[in-house]
Amino acid sequence: MKNLLDHIHSPSDLRALNQKDLPQLAKALRAFIIDIVATKEGHLGASLGVVELTIALHYVFNTPEDLLVWDVGHQAYGHKILTGRKSLFHTNRQLHGISGFPKRDESDYDTFGVGHSSTSISAALGMAIASQLKGEHRHHVAIIGDASIASGMAFEGLNHAGVTDANLLVILNDNAIGIDPSVGALKQYLTNVKKGTEKQDTIFEALNFDYSGPIDGHDLNALISELERLKTVKGPKFLHVITTKGKGLKQAEENQVTYHAPGKFDSLTGELIVKSASSLTKFQDVFGLTLVELAKQNPKIVGITPAMPTGSSLKYMMDQMPDRAFDVGIAEQHAVTLSAGMATQGMVVFCNIYSTFLQRAYDQVIHDVALQNLPVIFCLDRAGLVGEDGATHHGVFDLAYLRCIPNLIIVAPRDEIELRNMMYTAQLGLEHPIAIRYPRGYGAIADWKQPFKKLDIGKGEVLKPGKDIAVLTVGFIAENAKKAISEMSDPQRIAHYDLRFIKPMDEALLHDIFKTFKYIVTIEDGTVKGGFGTSILEFAAEQRYHLPIKVLGVPDLFIEQGTVAQLQKLCKLDAEYITKTLEAALLEIENH
Repeated sequence: MKNLLDHIHSPSDLRALNQKDLPQLAKALRAFIIDIVATKEGHLGASLGVVELTIALHYVFNTPEDLLVWDVGHQAYGHKILTGRKSLFHTNRQLHGISGFPKRDESDYDTFGVGHSSTSISAALGMAIASQLKGEHRHHVAIIGDASIASGMAFEGLNHAGVTDANLLVILNDNAIGIDPSVGALKQYLTNVKKGTEKQDTIFEALNFDYSGPIDGHDLNALISELERLKTVKGPKFLHVITTKGKGLKQAEENQVTYHAPGKFDSLTGELIVKSASSLTKFQDVFGLTLVELAKQNPKIVGITPAMPTGSSLKYMMDQMPDRAFDVGIAEQHAVTLSAGMATQGMVVFCNIYSTFLQRAYDQVIHDVALQNLPVIFCLDRAGLVGEDGATHHGVFDLAYLRCIPNLIIVAPRDEIELRNMMYTAQLGLEHPIAIRYPRGYGAIADWKQPFKKLDIGKGEVLKPGKDIAVLTVGFIAENAKKAISEMSDPQRIAHYDLRFIKPMDEALLHDIFKTFKYIVTIEDGTVKGGFGTSILEFAAEQRYHLPIKVLGVPDLFIEQGTVAQLQKLCKLDAEYITKTLEAALLEIENH
């Protein structure tokens, strides 16, 4: 079975096979994905679900001359393996390895870089119109899931495509789940289409698409036959394909949320390899459990997340208070403005969005929340470097893109207790909206469930006194700074301050720092351009302080994938590099 895959180095090798051999190839491809993801980790269920569709697409279309655009890209592992990256696939999502998502500079077969949802139809339509203008005869295919197609941008693309005669094929990979189960009225509509209870034209036909389906996405002969037919149809076309996420691995089919990205597992049995239990808690769980605690005390609290109830741990509140916690699907813009609408009516809204996904609702944050000064509480999960998902998912821009917005409070709690207390403080009532950012993964305090304490907005604190250099941090990166200072030859000379608030800043504390110390080092796990360090430089310039200031943060580059520890080292944010920076600063002081 494996031997068939061994001979496939590109789609042209695949197209040389006899069609009757393709089911055997599908088995081999599934086994290959399972074997590698079992030990190297990654997104499993989505890629297993589209094995036959991936083979059929590369078999029927003349890729890369014909262009395939995968939406999000969680499902593109089979595509990567069949397009010359089989021998590299063991490096998937690892430092200096291949990306977990399609990436233009990685392969000619990756026609568009993806990672966030609902972009494929717009991108493929853009390619199709460009081909028309250039007089080229190529096929353009967007493969999008049922969760992604419910997003506003997908409908914008469909709406435009329907009034063109572009050679565009949209394939709906319908498995009724994104990362969590799909939600909303469109999900119910697609369920009815599958059952055959929708008798009128489908919504896609109403948008001027030539609709066909639903067909079985695991039947290679049916897929190939229908794709061959659609190649002859002019204008925008829509193929509705039914698949099972996790197909071919029993546990992945039965536990689709867990096996979306399951971590390490036994490739033969599918059983998860359980890591030894940590005494520490993930920041997302601190958020989720604290929100339930606060919501029990405050009946005005509601929780909102765009399609990430499990990842953000809003699931705890959804399970206990289903009428007050909302998964709105992949719809960040809607999530923010829905929050704003609720806030106008006196609700205390916790809008929980990954930092990288809040970028998708930037206008709504400015226009619908901040301009109207509505006290929405944004909880930005996965802030900073997130690890193996790489450049499309690092939450490193939030401090820079939020800092310029009037009325917005921005805070980065350094630990779990501070996150709890900030959530508690925010729900007591604020005069402004607030963004609370916290990292992916585990905190550092086992006993974080302490009684709530109200925090003073805009106040920082000294974590360690010193006499020559002041280290200023915001957020969880304080842990690296603490470790770095403890490893110095003369730690007494270094003071450590947690500024906590990026906006408003603790100006009284900053005046005190600038008048006391000879050198300032700022550290953040966000971009050095426009972030926390920049705000300190601005303060120094405005107040005419002339101390040397060293700004440490994520460099002005898109950072690749790798473990958080590896990426911190790459960005010179690890404790070892911070120690060297501080030792060099001490030498500089002595030489002056």
